[in-house]
This record gives sequence, C-alpha cells and structure tokens, in this order.
Amino acid sequence: MAAVPEFRLPLVPSDLLRESSPGQYTVQEVLPVRDLPPALTAFRTAFRARGALAVLQHFDPMYSLLHHFQAVGTAVKEDALELMMRVVSHHSNELPAILGGSGLSHEDRVAHLNALKMNCYLLTGLMDAFGTETCKSGLLENKKNRHKTSGSLWEEEREPVLRLLTQLLQLDLRQLWGGFVVEEEFVSLITGSSYRILENPAIGLQKYRATREAVTHLLAAALVHYDHMFNATLKITQMLQHFEHVAPVFAQAVSLWVKEYGLKSLVGELLREVGQKCPQDLAHDASVMKGYAVFITELAEQIPALVLSNMSVLLRHLDGESYMMRNAILAAMAEVLVQVLNGDQLEEAARGTRDQFLTMLQAHVCDINSFVRSRVLQLFTRIVQCKALPLTQFQSVVSLAVERLQDKAVVVVKNAIQLLIAFLSNNPFSCKLSYTDLSEPLKKEMQKLQEMRDRNRSAAGPVITPEEEWEAMLPEVRGAIEELFQPLQEEEEEVLEVEETVESTLKQITRLLRKLNYKRAARLTQKALGRFQGKEPFSSLMEENEEATILGVLKRLYTGSCPGEKSEDPPRGNSGLENEGAVPEEQPQTELIKQEMLVQYLQDAYNFSVKITEALSQISKLMYENCVSVVQEAIEFFVTVSQFSVSEALSGVRRMLPLIWSKEPGIKEAVLNAYRRLYLSPSMDSERARVQHLVRSLSLIMVDASLGTIQCLEEIISEFVQKDEIEPAVIQLLWEQFTGKAQCSPLERRAAVMLLGMMAQGNPEIIGSNLDVLVTVGLSEKVCEDYRLAKEVCNAISKLARNSKQTLGKNSTPFRLPQNHMLFGSLSETVIKGFAQPSCHWIPFMEAAVTLIYQLAEGAEEICAHILQACSQQALEKLEDDGQKADSGDSPSRVSDGASSLPTFLLMHLVSLVGQVALQQVAYLEGSVSAELRRRRMLRDEEKAKNHSDRSTKKQRPQSTGNETTMEEELGLVGATADDTEAELIRSICETEILDGKHLLFAFVPLVLKICNNPGLYSDAGLSAAAALALGKVCMISSEFCDSHLRLLFTMMEKSSLPGVRSNLLIAAGDLAIRFPNLVEPWTSHLYARLRDPCPRVRKMAALVMTHLILKDMVKVKGQVSELAALLIDPEEAIVGVAQNFFTELSNKGNAIYNLLPDIISHLSDPNCSIKEESFHTIMRHLLSYITKDKQTESLVEKLCQRFRIAKTERQYRDLSCCLTLLPISERGLQKLQDNFDCFADKLQEPTVYSCFQTVLARFRRAGSKPEAKALAEELEQKLFAAHNRGLDSAETCQKGSATPMPESAKRRQTGGSRRQPLSTANRDEDFVTPQPRSLRNQQRAKKRPPPKKVTITFSSDENSSEDELSAELREEETPTKTTPITRSSARRLR
Repeated sequence: MAAVPEFRLPLVPSDLLRESSPGQYTVQEVLPVRDLPPALTAFRTAFRARGALAVLQHFDPMYSLLHHFQAVGTAVKEDALELMMRVVSHHSNELPAILGGSGLSHEDRVAHLNALKMNCYLLTGLMDAFGTETCKSGLLENKKNRHKTSGSLWEEEREPVLRLLTQLLQLDLRQLWGGFVVEEEFVSLITGSSYRILENPAIGLQKYRATREAVTHLLAAALVHYDHMFNATLKITQMLQHFEHVAPVFAQAVSLWVKEYGLKSLVGELLREVGQKCPQDLAHDASVMKGYAVFITELAEQIPALVLSNMSVLLRHLDGESYMMRNAILAAMAEVLVQVLNGDQLEEAARGTRDQFLTMLQAHVCDINSFVRSRVLQLFTRIVQCKALPLTQFQSVVSLAVERLQDKAVVVVKNAIQLLIAFLSNNPFSCKLSYTDLSEPLKKEMQKLQEMRDRNRSAAGPVITPEEEWEAMLPEVRGAIEELFQPLQEEEEEVLEVEETVESTLKQITRLLRKLNYKRAARLTQKALGRFQGKEPFSSLMEENEEATILGVLKRLYTGSCPGEKSEDPPRGNSGLENEGAVPEEQPQTELIKQEMLVQYLQDAYNFSVKITEALSQISKLMYENCVSVVQEAIEFFVTVSQFSVSEALSGVRRMLPLIWSKEPGIKEAVLNAYRRLYLSPSMDSERARVQHLVRSLSLIMVDASLGTIQCLEEIISEFVQKDEIEPAVIQLLWEQFTGKAQCSPLERRAAVMLLGMMAQGNPEIIGSNLDVLVTVGLSEKVCEDYRLAKEVCNAISKLARNSKQTLGKNSTPFRLPQNHMLFGSLSETVIKGFAQPSCHWIPFMEAAVTLIYQLAEGAEEICAHILQACSQQALEKLEDDGQKADSGDSPSRVSDGASSLPTFLLMHLVSLVGQVALQQVAYLEGSVSAELRRRRMLRDEEKAKNHSDRSTKKQRPQSTGNETTMEEELGLVGATADDTEAELIRSICETEILDGKHLLFAFVPLVLKICNNPGLYSDAGLSAAAALALGKVCMISSEFCDSHLRLLFTMMEKSSLPGVRSNLLIAAGDLAIRFPNLVEPWTSHLYARLRDPCPRVRKMAALVMTHLILKDMVKVKGQVSELAALLIDPEEAIVGVAQNFFTELSNKGNAIYNLLPDIISHLSDPNCSIKEESFHTIMRHLLSYITKDKQTESLVEKLCQRFRIAKTERQYRDLSCCLTLLPISERGLQKLQDNFDCFADKLQEPTVYSCFQTVLARFRRAGSKPEAKALAEELEQKLFAAHNRGLDSAETCQKGSATPMPESAKRRQTGGSRRQPLSTANRDEDFVTPQPRSLRNQQRAKKRPPPKKVTITFSSDENSSEDELSAELREEETPTKTTPITRSSARRLR
C-alpha cells in the first residue's frame, strides 16, 4: 500500500499549490467555478459513504471553492458551509471511539489526522471568507444602501460553527499526533479564526453577545488543553495595540477564564506584558495606550484581587507621559480599594497597601494633566460613595478637593464639586454640619476631657518604678536568701514544689514576691535552678555563688525584665490591698478613652465643617461661570449643603436665584429643581409640619433680601403655582399668618403677604378672592404700627393689575375698580393719617399706595389730588400752629424761613408725595390712557370695517375684492396716523396741562425748586434726597420743564456733599435719558464723572445706570467707557461685579468691546489718568479675554503696533507691549508683528518692552506651529534681539558722547495715586455748561453766528444766610462757552 501523503497546514493558501518536500500533499488542480457545484455534490455523496475521510479525495474541489469564493454563487457557498459543518461534526463525534480503541493502525491514524487537518482548514477558511465578505457588504450597505449577499446566513451559523470547534478542541487529540503534543499550527489555525472574528469593530454590540461568548469558550479550550498561554498573551497584547474596541471584550474574556477555568496565571502574564512596554513609546501612539488603558480599567473592575497581586508591574507607567495609562492604573487602584482593601478587618500589610494607594491617588490630584486630575477626583467620589475611604484620610482629601475648586480646567472644577457633594452625602459625622453648632459641644467635651485627665493624674499620685521598689525591699530579700542555708522545717519542705514548666514556675515565684513572701520565693528559685538547668532565666545568670544567682533571678522577675513576666502586670507597690483596687481603677481609664474618642470625633466633624464652609464661598462664585455643567454642579452642592443645616448655605441659595432668568434651559431647570427639593419636598411626618417648614424656609430667604432677590423668588414661586405644585394648605397657612389666626411675628406676617403676592403672579385668584381680607386686615386702623406690612399688601394687590394685562385680550376692557371702592378709601385715609407722623417707613408705603391707585382706580388722578390737598392742608395747619409760638426756637429737626418753621419730616413727606404723584401721572397717561385710547380706536375701526363689509356684500359688486384691499390699506395708514395722533395727544397733555397754573402739581413745584436751590438752608440729608428725587420725577412730565432744570439737576449731582442726593439724581438722570434722550445726551460726560465719585454707593449706582443706558443704546459708547473699565479694580467687590457684568453683556453685542478697546487703552495708559501699571494690566487682562476671534486678534495686534508711533512715555510703551502678551497670537498675528516691526523697533531698548515681545514669541512656540511659522518666529526673534542691542549700544554712546539731558516727559515717573479725584475738583464751575440740543447746535454751526445769551436762572434763598453758603445758583460766567467733553474727545480722535 502506497504511503499516504502528509497534509501540512500552509502559512498561505498558495503553499498548497506547490510541493515543498516529498510526501507532502499538494492540490493537483484548481477547478473552474462552473465545475464546483457537481464537485460539491460528489463530495456530499462520498461523505455519506466514507464519512469524514471523504475529504482526502475531495479536498481539491473545496480548495477551489475557497480560491474562487468571490465569484461563486451564494447558494453554493451556503451549501459548502453546511456540508463542512456536517463533516466536522461527524468527525468530532466518531473520534472518541476511534482514539479510544486499541486497534488503530499507523495508516488509519495518519488518515484521520490528515482528514482532521483538511476539514478544519476548510471550515476555518470558510469562516474567514464569510467574515470578510460580511464586513465588505456591511460597508457597501452603509455607503450605498445595498443588501448583503450571504452575510445573513453567516450571522446565523457563526455561533454554531464556533461551538463545533470548541467541542472538537475539548477532545484529547494528542493520539493523532502519536501521543505527543498537538502541533502548534493546528491550534493556531483554530484560534486564529476566533481572533479574526474579534477584529470586527461591531463585535462589542449587544446583538453579538452570543458570538463573543462562543469565541471566549473556544479560546478557553485552547488555553486549558493545548498550552495556548504564551501565544494568547502575545496575540491579546497585539490586538490591544491595533484594535481599540477589543479591550472590553478581552477584559470580559479574561475574567471568565479566571472565574470558570481557573486561569489566574494568564492575568499576571498579560499585565506583565503591558507593564514591560516602554512608557515613552506609548506616549506617541494614542490608539495603543487607549487599548491598554481600557483593558486595565475593565479588568480591575471585574477581577480586582488578581490585578492587586500584579499591580507592581504597572506602577512604572504612573511616571510615564501617557495620561491615559496613568488614569487606567489609578482607576485600577480605586477599584482595588473599593472591592478588596475595604473594611476595618484588614491585616497590617493590607492596610499599608491601602494607605500607599491612597497616597498615590492624592498625589495625582495635582497631576500636570487636567484629565488625570479630573479622573482622580471622580475616583475619590466613587471611593467615598462606597464608604471605602478611612476616616483618617477624610480631612486631607477634602482639602485637596477644595483646592481644586480654583483649577483652570472646567472639568476638574466640576468633579471637585461632585466630590464635595459625595463627602457631604456620605459623611460619618452628623446630619448637621454647621461649624458654629459644633464648636460649642467640642469646647465642652474638651474641657470635660481635661478635667478627667487632671482627676486621674491627682488620684494616681507619685509613680514608683519597680526598680525603686526592688531597692527598698532588697535588704529583706537578702535576709531571706541567707536563711536558705539553715535547716528547713518539714512542713515547709512539703509545701514547696516546683511546677512542671518554666512559665508556671516563674508565675509562682512572682506571686510569692508580690505577697512579700521572700523566703519561699527564694527557696522555690533555688529548686528551679536545680531542675531547669540550661533554661531561661535560670541559665543566663552564672554568678560567683548560688546566693548571688538567686538574687539576680528574683530581681529580673520583680522588675519585669524576665520573658516569663510579660504575661503578668508589673508590681505596683508593696501594699497588700493593690489587687482589690485594680478593678475599680480600670473603669476611670475606660471612661477616659471613651472621652478621648468623643473629642476626636467632634474635632474631625468640626474640621470637616470648616472645610465645607470654606468651599461655600468659592463655589458660590462658580454659579455664574460660562460652563453649564459647572453651574449645575454648584447648584446641586448648595442644595446638599442646605440639607445638612449649614447656615452659610443660605447665601448660596439666594445667590442662585438670579439664575432663574438664565437663557440656558438646563440652568433654569436646575434652579427650579433645587428649590423644589429644598422647599417643596421636605422629609416631615405630617402634612402640617411640611407646610410650616415650607413657609418658614421661604420666609427666611426674604429676610433682608433685596428687590432683585424678591423678584427672582417671585418668578420661581409663580412657576410652582402654575404647575400646581403648591399645596392649598400652604396658601391657607399664609392667610392664617396674615390675619393673625396663627401665632407669628410681624416679620412672618409681612413674609406671608409677600408670598401670597408671589403666588398671585401665577394665579391672581389667590388675591382677587380675598381682596376684602387684605384691605380690612392690612389697611386697618393699626396700620400705623407697621407701614411695611401695608406696603406689602399694596404690592400684593397690584398683582391683579399686572395679571389683567397678560390675560385680557386687546379688545377687552381693562380691569379697574370703581373710585368709591373700599380699597381706595382705606388707602387715602391711611396715607393722609400717616402724613403727620414721623415714620421712616411711611414714604415707601405711600409710593406703593399711589402706584396701586393709578393701576387699579377709575379716576385715579382725583383720588391722588384729594390726598395731596389733605396732606398739604395738614402741613399748612402745622405751619400756622407753630408760627403762633413765638418763644419756640429752631431745632435741628425743623426747617425755617424766618417767620415760621415746619418739622423736617413733614416737608420730606410732602415733596415725596408730590414726586410720586407726578411720576405715576406720567406713567398713567403713557401707559393706561394711551392703551385705552388705542383699544377704543381699534374697536371703532373694526365696527366700521364690519359695516362696510356688510354693505359691500349686499351690493355684490364684481370688483369687491379690489375695493376691500384698498380699504385695508387705507385702514392701515389711518391706524398708523392714529397712533401718532394719540401719542401727540398724550405728549401735549404732559407738556401743556399738567404743569400749567390750573393743575394741582404746579403749586408744589416752587417748593421743590426752593429746597433744591438752597442746600445750605435745607441741610437735612433725608429732605435733600427726597427733594432731589422729586425734582427728577417732575422733570419726567415735560421736556420744556426738564430742559430748563437740567442744569440745576446736574449741578446738584456734582456739587452736593450728600451721597443720597447724588445717588437719587443719578437714578433720575437715567430715567430722563430714556424719556428725553436728546436733552440729556449733552450731559453724558457728567454721568460718567460719577463713576469716580468717592462714595462707593454713588459709584455703584452710577455703574448700574450707565450699564442700563449703554446696553439699551440710549447712550453712545465712546472713549469715556474707560471710566467703567476702571471700575474693574475698584476696592468694592460689588462694584467690580457690576463692571464685570457690564462688559460680559456688552461682549454679546457683536464687536462692541473690540471697537472700544483702542480708546480704552489710550485713555487708561494716559499719564493723567492716574491708573497704576499693575491695575492697568488687571483691567486689560479682563477686557482682552473677550477677544476670541482670530480676525479681531490680528487687527488688534496691528492697531497696537501702530500706536507705538504716537506713544510718548515709557509707561505707554510698557502698557502697549503688555496688551500684546495678553492676546492669543496666531501665525497671522505674528505676521502682523513682522509687518509693523518698524513701529516699535526703537522702543525695544526698554527692557520691559523687549521682555514682553519675548513672552509673545515663547507663547507662540508653546502653542505649536508649522515649520513656516517657526521660521517666521525665529526671524522676528533675531530682529528683536538686534533692535534691542542696537538700542543699548546707542544709549551707551549717548551717555559717553554728550551730557544732553533727557526730555522732561521721559524723566517724569508715574506716581500711583488714587484714580478718583476729590469731589470738589471733579468738575470745575466752568465745566457746568448747559449744552444745547443737537439739532439746535447743528443749525447754529451752519449759520456761524454766536450763541444767544443764556438766561440766568436765579434761586431764592434765606435772607439771613449768606449767598455763598446757601445758594446753588450758577453765575453768568458759568454759562457754556465751549463744547461738551464728548465732542472734544471725538474731535481729538479725528485728529
């Protein structure tokens, strides 16, 4: 019989086509595609006859099918796959019986071996071919929407094929190889197909879970039965390098191999292979390190104990450049800490490892890479949430988290806040973490501990050492030892017996010494020396005689230096009562230890609370960051802190209120959820307790709250009401508090009314249905006791008017109450009654009452006229009564004009009432009356249109469509004209009627003017402020009156020594700038001047007013905006916040800041501006942070370079160069520096300027750039160096050659003084120009004629007062003779 050729597994399929050695199987012929179906049928027939050995004669056709796989039809491929699965399955089932028999010949063994190799080669070849085709068809399907060919069958059959191969590998196939090891090529053939399946990027999807499990079990069989460990390690590490998606797949597979197959050594091999990779090489290949990092992380999550045992091989990567590897190893440490090294029962070695890992994690909180810092904070968050952080590490980790709140990376800050939230939620200390509440118990317990220590110290008395006691008893012991050599008594000889062991004998001797029985102890020692020769302690002491030896043993036993004595307490004295007192002494010692533990617990809680409180202020500032996620985390933090009763958290809860107006839906929803959790979902047992907690908490927010805070809270509560989240019981309790049915303080009553008003914003019925209760209770006879409550009642009722505007349609009648309604009667009576009473709260109540009257009353002007008459009548009667008292002298609380005097508060009340009525009259005309006129006109127009349409329908004209169109157009024109007519009507009423001699307000205007004109006579601060505000309100009525008194208004604003007056006039000027912009525009420079006011309150008000005017485009933004920029370095934090908010809002208006920057830089760097150089840098650092567009940066670089030409001082050189360092210079920006090098070349001799340009180049290089850009940077650097050295050489030459003095401007040093000038010199008298309207100035400029002489405005003053002291009159020489500062600055820029 001929020898059977050996089938060798080829490296590539083409190897089977050529015979490399004799006796090797080769493919004789590759069949064409058309011959494959008959050949496949023949193979199937032979298989039925011969079984799996049929492949020996039919291998070539199947090889041909693999060779032409792309060209073969789908049906033939599927038949081939099905046939090969049957062949391999049949062979796998019959091999156990064949291999188990004893009559297997060599030829049969070779035949079955060849058949096995051939069948497995063909089946794995089909697997690879189908897999390749499936991937290609999948790509085509994604790109061209084509259908897959044979991929559907392969998706179904892939898992059975893998199970079939797994079943085959589980057989003992070594007998086919003669009992030796299975050849490695065969194992690689099977496992290679499995690895190639895992290379598919979609293998990680859930739908391929069964396939992944099948591959895992197949590889497990190879690892267990065929020593595949080494090859698997190499293959897995290679695939981790090249395929990112396999990392979680292999991590899951390794975990399964460890848990189900016990392959623990594989974990060590894999981690050792990863650990041996060079960290520098990993840093250059992101895909490689990502695969390794994910694998380590996933593996640590599933089998952390094995990762812990191999952690040492990975630690070298903690110092590598790859941040991903650092993250992975740190994550593995965290998983080990959570799952393995967790708990109090750890051994000493495990505790040391735990502490070492925690130390490494804490060290990387300050890692150079922000992603590592962020990841470590996340890991600590998980550790804290799993309660795996030891209490001893709490304080250090909390401190690190608080430090990271100032990190530059947003993601780090976010995770630091999350860690602090986790600390709060899982803290082991207390449910209340207010450090003020913890400090008192801590002090108390520390004092108690100190007392206990003092008591124990005094009870213990002087401590005597055992050595001292031995010296005292030594004479007696020696005497007892000397008696040993005398004849012994019989009874003594019988009693003393040596114990069996050394330890028991030592205890017996020690017990005799404590009982002071020295004789027996010495005798027993003598016997022990004879019995236990050579044993400690009887062998170590070899003295010159036996007596000395016994004495030495007794001394060692008594002083405790003997090993056998360690089990016994050392003797404390020679008192026989010691043992009886030992037990009572243990109890105080135990109490002391408990007290020390309590103090340590309180100390830790206090320290933790202090750190959380420290974090509050920092996180509070983060609530207005640009990053939405940081803001949301900050809000979550304050919600959590509030739940732990930290009192300082209330400020943060208030601070988040304005975020309700955020344009980001996520932030607004976060605020709503925060207040919903804090106030609507308290953990109380009863409903009544929950309601009381809600009302009490909301009332607490409103204590000392600003108007803005109350408005924000109103928006939140109205949202809750509209969503029916406020329970009716809450509203009921608020009404009970307001009416007095529920016991509460006056503050709680006011808060109840305010909350009811806020709820009415969402549901006006809450107020409308109980209006009579509000009036009878809130405006009762006792209202004089609490005007603040009455004011809040008015504000609550006013919600009816505001909501009626929103709910009513354009044609609905506005909501108004009749003039004789009880509300207005009560309001009038209360205002009139309180007019003559000195109360600081009457004016705010009066303003709210007058506003409410104009909002809701029919005939509001009549009601207010009555109030004015009644109040003025009281003032006159008071004046007459006081005038009759001739002997009464003036007092500081009264004002006098010589013949009579009047209490100051009455005059202040009167002018405040006049001003409020004037303002509300204007608002009533412009708002309500104008809207009502418009509504009535629209109703008339609709009625006319309807009648016209009816007539047109009746006539049925064919051209009706055209007529209707014409009619609508005419109506549109008529409507626009009507709007102008109505507006003109309202304007004429304001201009001609309200302030004419017939109107009641006209009678009070001279009084207001007299008070304003005579600050010396009317020197009371409150009266002056009220009169100034009243003047501003009256000016709102008429443009003519405003124009004639603007000079007085701005004179007071500049020259008044009272901050209240200046502040009030700023508010008035802001309102006037909106109502009469053309009149106020020439005075804009005086508004800007108040930004330098010495009073912080006035500066803040000026900043707010200018912010509103500029952002509403009511004031042109010019170079004077540098005054606002200077507020960025104001000492007052609130003013800095206003300035920052202004520029943030301005940056949203296109290129506004970019356009203003050149002028701002020019003004602030001017020597006369008195801005310090460091302050200038701070301002520009903030402003230049808004320049983010490349084109703006490039243009700004060019402009700054060109400004070097006109700069005159070294300070200006330094300022301009500093601005360049603050800009993100791009390649084009660098080109601009190169192009404009001549502009600043001569300034480079200044060391600071040269250093700034060096900084620009260094930052450009760090950012990374192209080779061309680097060459440009090097060229520019050489030019800078040359210019700098040339400047130094020329300077030295000048110093040597001549002694020409330097210019005065160059010698002058900049002195850093205050940037605000004293109030008296802020503007000179000649600066108080009455500018003319812009249109009039243009006409006069065109005609070139001199301006007409200004009319001198004179003011009355007291005859007894000197003119200089009391008069605020502007003299004739103060009449404007030059243009406004705005015009001057514009002209200067044009030149």
